[in-house]
Amino acid sequence: MRRGIIALIVVLLAPSLVSSITVSSPAEIHASKGDIVTLSCTFTSTSRPTSKMTVDWSYRPQTGGPPQTFFHFSSRAFPPNDGQFTGRIRWQGSPARGEASISLINATLNDNGTYTCSVRNPPDVHGSPTSHTVLTVTPKPPSIRFSDIAVLLAFVLIPSGVITFILIGRMFCPKREHNQSKAYRSPIEVTEGEEYGIHPPEAKVKRATCCDLYLMDSDDEEEYYNLKKRPPTDEGYAESQC
Repeated sequence: MRRGIIALIVVLLAPSLVSSITVSSPAEIHASKGDIVTLSCTFTSTSRPTSKMTVDWSYRPQTGGPPQTFFHFSSRAFPPNDGQFTGRIRWQGSPARGEASISLINATLNDNGTYTCSVRNPPDVHGSPTSHTVLTVTPKPPSIRFSDIAVLLAFVLIPSGVITFILIGRMFCPKREHNQSKAYRSPIEVTEGEEYGIHPPEAKVKRATCCDLYLMDSDDEEEYYNLKKRPPTDEGYAESQC
């Protein structure tokens, strides 16, 4: 009776003793086009890894279909010799440390899909020997280079700044010229030929008014009265009407 109970316990516990292998990997990985992607895979086993331990990586496209094994490890790595992963897989694993990872070089949009890592280490043949990772590769965002910034400054910002400066200058310069044109000009100021009241035949004689005399300074008034004392000539003489 006692032997029967012990045998029953051994039978019940035997599967748990050999079903201790566990494989784990990240559920999702995101990468950009052209990146080097590490497909991480770790495992734990009650038995020490031997030459009988094997690692298999399989891939199922995002569009669906059956998974296809593209990498195998058994004592050494066997990378793919054909297919879309040719020359792009690197073994990164270390069985002694429970590592079974690989690297995917130069990721492309066609690499989107589900990657499965399977580890077997006899006599551990039960448990959870597989794990799945969904890889999503997206286009790389455009980067701004220094040359692009220089071209932008040279052909857009600088001409815009020059045009803005010219427009602002035109807004203020005419007002200055207009104010200068209205500057007071003394009636005593004469041009050549008007010094003694001589004017061109077609020009009319401009007579000084009281208001003009009031605005004269002392030097202008003295010059004006000296001209007034001169005897009149036939050509005409400007005389105040005050």
